Amino acid sequence: MEQENIVVQEHLVGNRLDKVLSDTSPDLSRSYLQNLIKSGAVLVNEKQEKANYKCRLNDKIELRVPEPGVLEVVPEVMDLDIAYEDEYVIVVNKPSGMVVHPAPGSMNGTLVNGLMAQIQDLSGINGVLRPGIVHRIDKDTSGLLMVAKNDLAHESLVNQLVEKTVTRRYLALVHGVIPHENGTIDAPIGRDPKDRKKMAVVENGKHAVTHFKVLKRFQKYSLIECRLETGRTHQIRVHMRYIGFPLAGDPQYGPRKTIDVGHGQFLHAAILGFDHPKTQEYLEFSAPLPDYFEKTIHDLEKLR
Repeated sequence: MEQENIVVQEHLVGNRLDKVLSDTSPDLSRSYLQNLIKSGAVLVNEKQEKANYKCRLNDKIELRVPEPGVLEVVPEVMDLDIAYEDEYVIVVNKPSGMVVHPAPGSMNGTLVNGLMAQIQDLSGINGVLRPGIVHRIDKDTSGLLMVAKNDLAHESLVNQLVEKTVTRRYLALVHGVIPHENGTIDAPIGRDPKDRKKMAVVENGKHAVTHFKVLKRFQKYSLIECRLETGRTHQIRVHMRYIGFPLAGDPQYGPRKTIDVGHGQFLHAAILGFDHPKTQEYLEFSAPLPDYFEKTIHDLEKLR
């Protein structure tokens, strides 16, 4: 049983209990949280309340989430784009709109569901809900992801991520014309104190470094390549917003007026490279831009 303690801040006052929990626990669906409230797994000031309870300033909420090990992930047949596979590792080109792994209350349609229908063995290090998953990319981010088929591969790939030897390059379309050719953003990232669903540059956040270079400039946008030195949640999206060039199409960190083609942020994991867990041979893979991203770039070029 995992317990989370939440103190209601001023910006959450007056919101329903289920809405506050949804805002502060973004990995859990609202319907799942409503079931937890009904079951008595949520207490407000040590008392059980209903989902429509209106929260007050400094209410103390206790959220107890059952261990995920009791849940079962159902294999689902999907047309996955496998860029590489051997007995140790898989490289998948994930489409925009697909969540990487299940979470309580949202157990279907994820990359893990598809992998389990297609792959016999996946590393069990990350447990029932994240078999084989070494790192993630956001739901609406497309591109390359490495998956471990056994524990030896998992440990090797995780160590390479920790040692910052994995090559990860992303293509992103951002608002604004960036005047310089390249740059480095070194700013710590943590939960946004005003909105628990978001990340932000905060003083006590985790060390985060993003390098970028400009590939093309348009009238009001720039196409950039980003190289990750660290892998924090929403890192590129948060860092580019922080320096005043938020990603186009980004519903969380971008401006209200943006390019919206129904795929969220224009961010694509284009290049992925790592040392093979068994042979130590360096492998590098690339994935072309999705059609909608390519078309948007083409349309912007016509306006130059």
